[in-house]
Amino acid sequence: MTEKVIIMGAAGRDFHNFNVYFRDNERYEVVCFTATQIPDIEGRCYPAELAGRLYPEGIPIHSDERLREEILENGVDLVMFSYSDIRHEEVMHKASIVTAAGADFMIAGAPYTMIEAEKPIVSVCAVRTGCGKSQTSREAVRVLKDMGLRVVTIRHPMPYGDLMKQVVQRYEKYEDFEKHHCTIEEREEYEPVIAMGSVVFAGVDYGKVLKAAEKEADVIVWDGGNNDTPFYKPDLNIVVFDPHRAGHELTYHPGETNMRMCDVAIINKVDSASPEDVATVKHNIERNNPGALIIEANSEVTVDEPDAIRGKRVLVIEDGPTLTHGEMKYGAGMIAAQRFGAADMVDPRPYLKGTLKQTFETYPDIGPLLPAMGYSKQQVRDLEATINATDCDVVISATPIDITGLLKVEKPLVRVHYRYRDNSSPTLETVLREQFG
Repeated sequence: MTEKVIIMGAAGRDFHNFNVYFRDNERYEVVCFTATQIPDIEGRCYPAELAGRLYPEGIPIHSDERLREEILENGVDLVMFSYSDIRHEEVMHKASIVTAAGADFMIAGAPYTMIEAEKPIVSVCAVRTGCGKSQTSREAVRVLKDMGLRVVTIRHPMPYGDLMKQVVQRYEKYEDFEKHHCTIEEREEYEPVIAMGSVVFAGVDYGKVLKAAEKEADVIVWDGGNNDTPFYKPDLNIVVFDPHRAGHELTYHPGETNMRMCDVAIINKVDSASPEDVATVKHNIERNNPGALIIEANSEVTVDEPDAIRGKRVLVIEDGPTLTHGEMKYGAGMIAAQRFGAADMVDPRPYLKGTLKQTFETYPDIGPLLPAMGYSKQQVRDLEATINATDCDVVISATPIDITGLLKVEKPLVRVHYRYRDNSSPTLETVLREQFG
């Protein structure tokens, strides 16, 4: 008999799991996806053209809040959990809702949904959002390009718009951001790679994405999202750890899975973390994955105009996902404010506009920082209005992009940059040259 299925997701891993296992599989009927974490991604439909011959009307995408009702109303037999960066305890709360409603709860084995590539894959993933995985993947791109290899990055999906227009996306120049109607969150991942003169692929169907990328590459760098596991079977599996959140590598799904699978464990931000926290992370890696090579690294923070910060009242803008579901209490922006002598950090909460009020209601522990939310045009407008309404002298922007290209900021703005730097031996470059030289 056909089993009825719900796939729980956040517009990424859920679609991938469907594509590689459930699509055209007559054993199952996927009645819907449920969506969470990302604003306004429910209420859409996974298109029939992508869903395959068994779904001529496509597959609806509903809010995660309706999970129990969807199970009961559709007589669902199986729920597959397919999103990332969530506490182990919360995963089991979800499992309890599912099993109490009468369905089985499933998490796919990490290697089970990895597609095998014809070209070598360097995978860069993490144990939490905001560990510094993207700067690490860019370092991998730099080294491999210096070796004379053709390198292409494939980024974990962020299909928040028209899914039919996002099946396979290729980014090589800044005009491509407008062509694909990129959100701020997408630009934050793609723009720094484009600035290096490299190419980024992303999309919805990662089998098709891989085939397109392989035509241009000698080696592919998988740049993971959140703390998700790789979509492709890696030849070298690198995982990034954050000692500012020491212990989270044991308590978040699927970050712990990444820790246990990795070939190379990079403990990032050792230049700004306490030695005790670095030692805790190192101990947890050694205990749970004794075969992993451990590399320590700095996240080097620089600013364009340090004198513009000194003695000023500053508004600090940080990467959005890092502060929201990443639960970071601070990032490179706050480090820069403290390091370069800001007189005070202005709390943006009294000045919040529109959708940003809802963001702080959903994530009340963000504190006196402003996440660069830009999943929709309305969020971008509200971000601009909040920045300009905040009573500060200077804006410190620690997003990886120049937000003045998207927003009209009416105050002096200082950009913060951060990049990967090795802090131990062997280095990441040594490992890559040994593997692919």
